[in-house]
Amino acid sequence: MPKSFSGSIPGWLGDLAGAWVFYSVLPAWPGVPPRFERIARFAPLIGLVLGGLQGLFWWLAAGWLPLGAQVALVLALGLVLTGGLHVDGAMDTADGLGAGPRALEAMADSRVGASGVQALVVVLLLKAAALLCLGAAAPLALLWAAFWGRVAPLLAMQWFPYLRAQGSAAFHRQHWRGLAAELVPALLVFALALGLAAWTLWPWPQGLGLLPAVLVPLWLGRRLGGHSGDSYGACVEWTEALALLLMGLLLEA
Repeated sequence: MPKSFSGSIPGWLGDLAGAWVFYSVLPAWPGVPPRFERIARFAPLIGLVLGGLQGLFWWLAAGWLPLGAQVALVLALGLVLTGGLHVDGAMDTADGLGAGPRALEAMADSRVGASGVQALVVVLLLKAAALLCLGAAAPLALLWAAFWGRVAPLLAMQWFPYLRAQGSAAFHRQHWRGLAAELVPALLVFALALGLAAWTLWPWPQGLGLLPAVLVPLWLGRRLGGHSGDSYGACVEWTEALALLLMGLLLEA
């Protein structure tokens, strides 16, 4: 039987509600109190919702907005839906990488340095270039890029130590049950998507995002000697950008 809390509400549902609140600015669910223990396992599912909303906006705007405006507004929507949570981490991580041995100190500094600004510009440029290449295929690409972007931190949590004992993301490690258990929701969704693609005989490169989802947390973890909440956010942003770019380049080939 699933562990329960707050009466008859199962713990996993509370964690899903917690992931909804933590990873997005979308309204909280009525009647389900959020719990923040094992929310990371549901982040890829929240990514599908956020990417789906971006994709829906792209589809609705197609034909009545200039392409450049369409790209800019979809990227802005992504920032709004997350409250800039992951972008902030990506910028702080870039500042840390630029600070050498003082990486953790620079990442903890609330001020944004030149490296952080440059990282933000590059990430947005890569996403914009990818969307321009994708065109009508952008909605599905946004969906899967957001999914893989949130798988990446799970690999970071498994492979590397957490760098801040009292950091804001330390609770992920405290309730960690191993990669196999934490990946279950993402694997179920991905298996369902593969089955649907096979049934409809409609090939789509859903799995392309796996490559950056593996390489980004691996590279950052080796550079920093571990991961923090900031680098988890960096994993999301860089994996999203590179996954979009891979899909865009494949469709252009």
